[in-house]
Amino acid sequence: MQIIESVLALALTLGILVTLHEYGHFWVARRCGVKVLRFSVGFGKPLYSWYDRHGTEFAIAAIPLGGYVKMLDEREGPVPEELKHQAFTSKPPSQRIAIAAAGPLANFIFAIFAYWLLSVVGVTYVAPIVGQVADGSAAARVGLQEGMEIHSVDGHRVNSWRDVNMRILERTGEQGLISMEVSDGGARGTVSGELAGWGLSDDTPNPLAEFGITPWRPAVPAVLGQISEGGRAQVAGLLTGDRVVAVNGEPVSSWFDLVEFIRNAPEQTLQVTVKRNGTERPIRVTPEAKSEEGGGTIGFIGAGVEAISWPDDVLREVSYGPFAAVPVAFSETWADTRLTLVAIKKMITGLLSPTNLSGPITIARVAEASVSSGFEDFVRFLAYLSVSLGILNLLPVPVLDGGHIVYYTIEVLRGKPLSEQAQAVGLRIGMAMILTLMVFALYNDLMRL
Repeated sequence: MQIIESVLALALTLGILVTLHEYGHFWVARRCGVKVLRFSVGFGKPLYSWYDRHGTEFAIAAIPLGGYVKMLDEREGPVPEELKHQAFTSKPPSQRIAIAAAGPLANFIFAIFAYWLLSVVGVTYVAPIVGQVADGSAAARVGLQEGMEIHSVDGHRVNSWRDVNMRILERTGEQGLISMEVSDGGARGTVSGELAGWGLSDDTPNPLAEFGITPWRPAVPAVLGQISEGGRAQVAGLLTGDRVVAVNGEPVSSWFDLVEFIRNAPEQTLQVTVKRNGTERPIRVTPEAKSEEGGGTIGFIGAGVEAISWPDDVLREVSYGPFAAVPVAFSETWADTRLTLVAIKKMITGLLSPTNLSGPITIARVAEASVSSGFEDFVRFLAYLSVSLGILNLLPVPVLDGGHIVYYTIEVLRGKPLSEQAQAVGLRIGMAMILTLMVFALYNDLMRL
């Protein structure tokens, strides 16, 4: 079931972003007088298609990993004399550059709109308050301590752990100082320390954890909130509202302690002591054996934790008026752009491992998680992925939009286009680079599984 949900989330995510990207090409091509033959979301055989009054075919294809806009082009076959003025190749280089750049530009415009919308609607953040600091970590060298709230990183204001994540990601692999403005007990100050080449692991990196920070979370008592129909918890007689105080005589102080006991005891009978209506009583329950995603077996009883609420003093509500939200949206989009460019640069220079590159499987899993997390998380994920898609398409690699822009710019400077032979060689090199990148990203995805 989870696989199906991930695939559907991937199709939804890429469907939205690809449609926006290709619509950018389509809209500008139409304004430049180019005849568009097909607008396809997805590759392969069309599952559904229709035509508009201009004769353009709109198609939804079977493989949801991209899309394309097919235009009338003399390089792809003979064009009737009466239609040559509508061919892409008949247009001046400036218009061809505009058409090629329109797709990535549409991705940036969408990101700006998404962040503007979130800023106007208003979002509630959990304040970035430090829970624990790992000994010997970069966070410890900086001087972070339990209970400190982080307000800025290297002079950049941060409102949430997402903001902190992005700022420390920019410094991965670097030497030198990192500084943070913090508050502790109402008193504000600045802490700083050496990064000493702090970096991410090759396998499923977690920036905050690897920096040495465990975010503060409210205590989660071992109180049952949901009981699955027919699950081992229901069969054993556990009820919603039961508070687990011990397992096999060992005290249970939090929900995570209980989870650890259950996970480590597949098909082993446990004596669970619960507090119900002020009275403690023992209940015997045998966790069901369940296969784990990464291999191995864990225990599972079909019970969920009672919902907890964050204290009001750690929540930060942020919203802006329609006009005030505009610079905020541009700032958020630029932050995503900068992070993506820094990551590319660090992969090229070796400061960031190429194993951090992600492919469709990771995107599907993150998309599924963001969809299930709610509107705000999904929109943020779409915005960030849209920026990344726009930047990657602007890279000066033949086959990508950036490669075409380079070709047309050279044509402007030379007064004539590159030879067909030179373009063909560039095409083969570009295809090889993109295929290699795709295979490597897919390999990384499979290794993470």
